[in-house]
Amino acid sequence: MSLLRKTIYAIRHPAYALNRIAGPVREWTGYDATQWARVVMYRELFGLVRTLGPASMSALEISPDGPSSPWRGLGFATYEGVEHPDFDICRDRLDNQFDLVIADQVFEHLLWPYRAARNVHAMLKIGGRFIVTTPFLIRVHENPVDCSRWTETGLKHLLAEAGFELGAIETGSWGNLGCVRANLTAASWARVGWGRRMDREAGYPVSVWAIARK
Repeated sequence: MSLLRKTIYAIRHPAYALNRIAGPVREWTGYDATQWARVVMYRELFGLVRTLGPASMSALEISPDGPSSPWRGLGFATYEGVEHPDFDICRDRLDNQFDLVIADQVFEHLLWPYRAARNVHAMLKIGGRFIVTTPFLIRVHENPVDCSRWTETGLKHLLAEAGFELGAIETGSWGNLGCVRANLTAASWARVGWGRRMDREAGYPVSVWAIARK
């Protein structure tokens, strides 16, 4: 993204601009502003993508929320982002197909997630993959609406209904009681800060994800 476009985005989104300013200061003190709920999820998913050879892949991200998406830096051959509401994944499809489609913390906000998954399936090349991440034990956050939560089993069967073979869908989740409590009580999403527990407690999934191959 060009400097001009970044500047315009920052003017329209003050929180993004503040984070760009505060980020280096926090980093200098050792503070990690990453959302606690996403650390293990990104570690595992980014590791998977790197094994697939992103330099030869075309990627589409649904609602990357401007230039700050962490997926942009994985070195794809081509990367494209489409933003809601101009592009409604429940209704719209692009004409071209992709090796990878990403929906990171998007599906919980969709009124028609089954329709959205069908549209993603149609935009994948044969052998292409869909990565979808969603929250589970997270408080309601309207953006502009908050509709759904899935366990690993629920997310897997949603994707199967949309056309992916059950055997071609892998799921994962991460969370612990401390992270659940922090996100329920903090004024904003709990950050890693100066050190948080990263152990996984199966009964408290905060983040759930799936990788489905067409």
